[in-house]
Amino acid sequence: MVEHGEIRVVHRGGSKLNFRQPIFTHDSRFLLCASGDGVKVFSASTEECVHHLLAHTGLVTGLSLRPSNQLQVFSCSLDGTVRLWDYTDGILIKTFSIGCPIYAVYSSGSHDGVLFLTVPAKDDKKSDTFRLVAVQLPQSPEQFVEAREFSAVLEDVSSNPAAVSFGRGGHFIASVNNLQLEVFFFKKQKSYRFYLPEDNKHGQKNTFTCTTCHPKEDCIATGHEDGKIRLWRNFNHKKEYTYSTHHWHHTAVGALSFTPEGTNFLSGGGESVLVQWRYNQETQKDFLPRLGAAISHISVSPDGCLFCTSHSDNKIIVIHSYIKISAVIQGLVQGDRIKTDLIVDPLSKALVMNGKPGHLQFYSLQRDKLLYNLDIVQQEYIHESGLNQFDVVKADFDTGGKWLATVEERKQNSAELELNLKLWAFDEQTQSFVLNTTVSAPHEDRVTDLSFSPDQTTLLVSTGNDGLFKAWTLTAPTAEDESASWSCDFVGSYHGLAPQCCSFSADGSLLAVAFREVVTVWSTVTWDLLTTLSQPPGDIRNLCFGRQSCSKYLLGTTDKNQLCCWNLLTCSLEWSTSMDVSLLLSDPLSENMAAFCSEAGCTDLFVFRPSEPRPLFSHKAVCPGRVLRAVFTPREEPLEGSEEQLQWINRSQLHFFSPNMELLTFSTKAEEDRLTASSKQLVIDDHVAMTPFYLLLGKRPQTDAREVAAVTDRVQPPQGSSAIRELLQTPAHVLPSTSQLCSMFVQSLLVSTADKREPTNVTEEEMESEKEEEDSEEEETSRVTAIKNQDQTRDPKDPGLTKAQTRELRQLRKLDYSWVGALVEF
Repeated sequence: MVEHGEIRVVHRGGSKLNFRQPIFTHDSRFLLCASGDGVKVFSASTEECVHHLLAHTGLVTGLSLRPSNQLQVFSCSLDGTVRLWDYTDGILIKTFSIGCPIYAVYSSGSHDGVLFLTVPAKDDKKSDTFRLVAVQLPQSPEQFVEAREFSAVLEDVSSNPAAVSFGRGGHFIASVNNLQLEVFFFKKQKSYRFYLPEDNKHGQKNTFTCTTCHPKEDCIATGHEDGKIRLWRNFNHKKEYTYSTHHWHHTAVGALSFTPEGTNFLSGGGESVLVQWRYNQETQKDFLPRLGAAISHISVSPDGCLFCTSHSDNKIIVIHSYIKISAVIQGLVQGDRIKTDLIVDPLSKALVMNGKPGHLQFYSLQRDKLLYNLDIVQQEYIHESGLNQFDVVKADFDTGGKWLATVEERKQNSAELELNLKLWAFDEQTQSFVLNTTVSAPHEDRVTDLSFSPDQTTLLVSTGNDGLFKAWTLTAPTAEDESASWSCDFVGSYHGLAPQCCSFSADGSLLAVAFREVVTVWSTVTWDLLTTLSQPPGDIRNLCFGRQSCSKYLLGTTDKNQLCCWNLLTCSLEWSTSMDVSLLLSDPLSENMAAFCSEAGCTDLFVFRPSEPRPLFSHKAVCPGRVLRAVFTPREEPLEGSEEQLQWINRSQLHFFSPNMELLTFSTKAEEDRLTASSKQLVIDDHVAMTPFYLLLGKRPQTDAREVAAVTDRVQPPQGSSAIRELLQTPAHVLPSTSQLCSMFVQSLLVSTADKREPTNVTEEEMESEKEEEDSEEEETSRVTAIKNQDQTRDPKDPGLTKAQTRELRQLRKLDYSWVGALVEF
């Protein structure tokens, strides 16, 4: 059995994009975002992830551009390091070891070589009090540098980076925490503290939530829990300070930010509305509503042309300064819990699960990007607490990915449960799913399981708490203008017990349905009850058939902490073991099965084959709490060279969600090193599209000298026809004017492709040509007399050809006119 030392649990896709405030680069082309234990560099125009900076071993908690170099950025992490990156090339430049967890990082142009970090006030990593310290970065040529000496700036600060802001070019720093505003002046080395009462006269809380400083004036803007915004002035005198109050938000202010010139400031909160206030004219406001989710962060580009908002649904929206959406970067939507199982779309290989309310999201794990959302409920969602609305609770695909089945439910207070079973057909033209059949109230009580048959037949089985399981099949249309639809083909039950789960065999010929403590096995052809299987006391929670050579085994877990394996050939219990299995699933591409077991407040993983009693792999404490959702996903390219005990992750990858809604997976150290190395490779400029016009006039990458030599040694085919073919196949609307193309094409076509002589021989060739010309001139002179005698009819006024004209005519005669033949071919 392989222990977990050779395989590690890592974050792979689906990380939060809204954990910290994203920042624009100095040229506003890229957007830097902390994502899990890495930093993602997005293009602000194309929304694509240009680089993924990976080196931290803990959660990245902050980003800050380096003031002295516009192409570098600092990142801090809970691993106790600050790393300096070149974000344009995706290269790690230097690592500074601080020695304690870091929760935020700040930099200022007025403090060159100094970083301001938020660290725990005590050495204990679990400390709930924090302080702001200044760290002088050592000047060292080494890539790894220790920076353990720092000085305290502010005590009792918040770990939230939005609670600290530099003002007026770094002359002072403002910090808010609970009901306190503290302003520290670097020149005076003195701080002033201002307090607000806990409740105002309306009984609402005055707690600070965020702050930002005016870039050019002594003004501090603070957001509060009651939705108010206060502008503080004259805070350099403790007794003479003033503030003005502005109120629009009806929930807590989530984010604040001034524009670079200070003429406007932006605010956002739970209303999903971006508000732009006029500075000193706060009665004038602009709004951008219906952004989809609560605003948690706001950023402004250095030139003030672009805004950026982070939202609670793991989304980033890039907005023009004239309040118009430019781009949307959507991450994996992570709600409080996942009601559907994790499933994989057979066509797109995307991970499918609950997304926005009433939707299913299709998320590409390979590209780490949301493909699209499918609206299942097809009703407007009302953002109001306590209001029960339809939500998707079950979903499954057929083997070919052509059909999708979903179940949505709504439970009103003191009312009946509303259920809808929907069947969706894949549309080749739109490359999405279209609703085909809706079945209202498919069961009289809550649906407990939903599963398609793994063979190519269109068979769907649903189980419900009403004591029935139903088989649904696709029926042919009754009229020419109708399409095929789904209907109930069989209804089964067993002694009035409620079925909890079901599972199909690998070939789809058998269906196992668990009724409380009894497992029933049915034939999917005749719907006859073939046999029943009993087991130790306890209700069955999960059922799973074996795959490939282990397809004769059926495994189940019970609520009495038992894992049982039955042999369907002998209809007897093969083996059983005592363990609290929270989730059991099989790998569709191998014989392996995975069991997540809860023990001592953590979850352990066991990978095994049903035919062998000894596990292939085990991993203790993969995460705290219980793992309730997991799935095997196929790899794009199988891993090679793994040991025999590690081959269970060669073709498939196991993804699971922790209780904190973190998407985790298992990976080998070699695979991680390969991904890290590939992330550091240089890439070409991404804003140049690979179009036919780019192929004609774009810059070619520099080729290695050895490749050039190899190319020149090979016999080159004629280039005329291919060049003309490329021109003729290019759409006319993307071509430049003919005057620009003419000279370039003629010159390229006139170059002799058979000439392999070295450039150093040009001078010798010219000398030989001149000698030949002199010899020919002498021959021409000797023939002049004979020509004059013979040419008696020539006009005496015709002066004849000069020597220069004769030489030019002779050179034209030597040119290669083979390109004319290429034109004739077309």
